[in-house]
Amino acid sequence: MPMSRPSRRLLPLALLLAAAAPLAAAGPARPNILLVLADNWGWPHAGALGDPVARTPVFDRIAREGIVFEHAFCPVPSCSPTRSSLLTGRAAHQLADAASLWSRFDRSLVVFTDLLARGGYDVGFTGKGWSPGNFRDSGWPHNPVGPEHADLAAFLRARDRSRPFFFWLGNTDTARHRWRYDPADHAGLDASRLVIPPQFPDDPVTRATLLAYYASVGRMDAAVGEDLARLEAAGLLEDTVVIYTSDNGWQMPRGLANCYDTGTRVPFAVRWGRRLTAGKVRPEFISLTDLAPTFLELAGLPVQPEMTGRGFADLILNRPDAVRRDAVFLERERHANVRRGDLSYPVRGIRTRDHLYLWNLRSDRWPAGDPELYHSVGPYGDVDLSPLKDLLVQGGARPDLAPFRAWALERRPAEELYDLRSDPHQLRNLAGDPAHAEARRELRERVERWMRETRDPRADPAHDAWDAYPYFGPPARPEGGARKAAPARR
Repeated sequence: MPMSRPSRRLLPLALLLAAAAPLAAAGPARPNILLVLADNWGWPHAGALGDPVARTPVFDRIAREGIVFEHAFCPVPSCSPTRSSLLTGRAAHQLADAASLWSRFDRSLVVFTDLLARGGYDVGFTGKGWSPGNFRDSGWPHNPVGPEHADLAAFLRARDRSRPFFFWLGNTDTARHRWRYDPADHAGLDASRLVIPPQFPDDPVTRATLLAYYASVGRMDAAVGEDLARLEAAGLLEDTVVIYTSDNGWQMPRGLANCYDTGTRVPFAVRWGRRLTAGKVRPEFISLTDLAPTFLELAGLPVQPEMTGRGFADLILNRPDAVRRDAVFLERERHANVRRGDLSYPVRGIRTRDHLYLWNLRSDRWPAGDPELYHSVGPYGDVDLSPLKDLLVQGGARPDLAPFRAWALERRPAEELYDLRSDPHQLRNLAGDPAHAEARRELRERVERWMRETRDPRADPAHDAWDAYPYFGPPARPEGGARKAAPARR
């Protein structure tokens, strides 16, 4: 059934919050919750996950003293859409504009942070909350995440100590604009241990880009460590559920804005004092969409019926009747505004243990953005700027770069299927291979069923409303011979 705006059949927010309030006063003491949400930090770039270069002693401590989920994924490989799903606990395609980057966030959307606040929690955030996008025109008094604070220390000073708290720590050290290419910033990183992913050329430019990224991972982890030390010094750490994860994969070619693991699979560790089995690794699939119902479960508040995410508090607490998921669904709409006509690049897909299946619904469009600058970023603008991108975009005369350019920049077929047992990096598309026809058919059917059950507007093949939604991101600044950017439709 087509749907262009959020469903209006939902109960009014005031009624939902009123229903939640009685539960807040019942039951045992509820935990504090700290969500550490990094920006564009991908799997498996942490020491505890086996990366030989990443310096992440704080994440490693959380993993050692808590639980690692080894199949954690964002629902959309894009910042604000994933944050939209995280806040609402709903599939992105149900959220109209908010399924895209630099979008609106409608005031009618129910967010778990409001439910926690009305249910007895002090709520706040610092750093990157719901972003980037425009929430003020929809009537939000503050960021949908909650009231903003200078840092965690300021929030702890101001909070009501008779109430549990939820705090969103939005670290941005791993965002591309904060990478540093000065070798002096890379002290302590062992460049000889760099593992060059097979989708990238082994080139000095690749190595320099990777080192800048890894240095940013180290800065992020050190900053998070300072805040954990504050909690520990205040005697709050043992009573706080700490979740340390990222909003999507890394900001590299074929990473961010792509539904491959490099764009969607994220580190995820949780610690809760002595309540959890230390050092456990859970194989079940979870999505960041599941965080909203999980936080409500932990707080003793009702999970809202419109949420498509599944709470996993039972998995955290190792309860035998916990629901175990064998897959996650993935999607994307418009990332940056980088196609003439403000066009989206819609994808729907599913990731299981053995396969990744992607359905590119408009495969005639450029997945990485038009080769010519349209409005944002630059040529192939869904790949953010970096020396590695420059190498691929400008390397057309180098035959050795041809496969890497194709993986990152070129058009893709309508369907992609990868067998992860033989191709973990998802580089050999088997969708047209008769030997894999049954797997392709079964996974396509699961995706189509999910789309119908969640009332995805894209279940109507003609639906293209995302192309017309406003885009609030800035235009690119043309340099050299690049043509003048066209205005985005408002």
